Amino acid sequence: MALESVRFSILDRSRVRRGQTHADALRETVAFAKLAERWGYHRFWVAEHHSVPGVAGTAPTVLAAAVAAATSRIRVGTGGVMLPNHQPLVVAEQFGVLASLFPGRVDMGLGRSVGFTDGVRRALGHGLDDADDFDARLTELLAYFGTGRAGVHAGSAEGVEVPAFLLATGSGAERAARFGLPLVIAPIAGTQAMVESIERYRTLFRPSARTTRPYVIVSAAVVIADSTEQAHHLLFPEAWSSAHSRTHGEFLPLIPPADIDPASMTDRQRQLFERSLGSQIHGTEDQVAEAVENLVSRTDADEILVHTSTFDRDARWDSHRRLARVVGLESWSDRQTSREQLRSENKPTRPAIHSTV
Repeated sequence: MALESVRFSILDRSRVRRGQTHADALRETVAFAKLAERWGYHRFWVAEHHSVPGVAGTAPTVLAAAVAAATSRIRVGTGGVMLPNHQPLVVAEQFGVLASLFPGRVDMGLGRSVGFTDGVRRALGHGLDDADDFDARLTELLAYFGTGRAGVHAGSAEGVEVPAFLLATGSGAERAARFGLPLVIAPIAGTQAMVESIERYRTLFRPSARTTRPYVIVSAAVVIADSTEQAHHLLFPEAWSSAHSRTHGEFLPLIPPADIDPASMTDRQRQLFERSLGSQIHGTEDQVAEAVENLVSRTDADEILVHTSTFDRDARWDSHRRLARVVGLESWSDRQTSREQLRSENKPTRPAIHSTV
């Protein structure tokens, strides 16, 4: 499959780097979205995490509003709002307001996760079992975009078209098929397991008023650098943070690759660290182009959602810029420049007028 036929988008979790504040990270997210639009990416999504030192993205609909206000074309959404943490009516109203302010540009990505720890779940007013009624919450949420539910109406959302997407965790692929919604999925349990989930989704998919055919977004980490070794080292901060979270219970701010020594890790940490590195696409432009094309071929994905993080902000942004070029995205600003240049070149010439003044 030609990469030019696949959409490419970005998920940004507003990762915090060592020595940086959450406010710094949030402002960088908005700046990054403006670049993503210039490079030609289709969507820019933000995430929801609570009480995490290394992640500033805590209020996705608020941050999405800031991103949408700073851009003009790129679709903006959430990857995603964790529905068990919120009342469906409030979520519907928030997205209704977003879609009213930025018509035709807002996506509603929804997830099933609850707070990372017992303390966070208590602070949010929820427990682990709140994820069990996800189907009921989702049904209620979608109803508010129609004629309401049980006499209750979300005025800002009623009759407003906001595409909904489901993030696959556990039985998420089957749920997306049952509700007739686009699927967002990552190779958390390995690429083969992801491919099998996608196949089940396509087999079980029931067309709905929102989506008439299966639509698959594969989320993947992608890093491009001048060499394979450089790209590999750019992955270290996120892999280290992930390994630390699974052994200590929290994502810490990202640290420089030079400060990460696998030899000093416990056996469990090193195993998680290496597993995280192995699941991410990295290398030179040619290597990444081949790897991404293989991923698209195996999954028949309609869209790739890139979610790369590293300590070096400029290297990360450069990687996304290179990926846009590798996969054939044409930047909006370049298209505008080309159009203006074409008009100028085709503009009829007039005889020079000589004046004595």
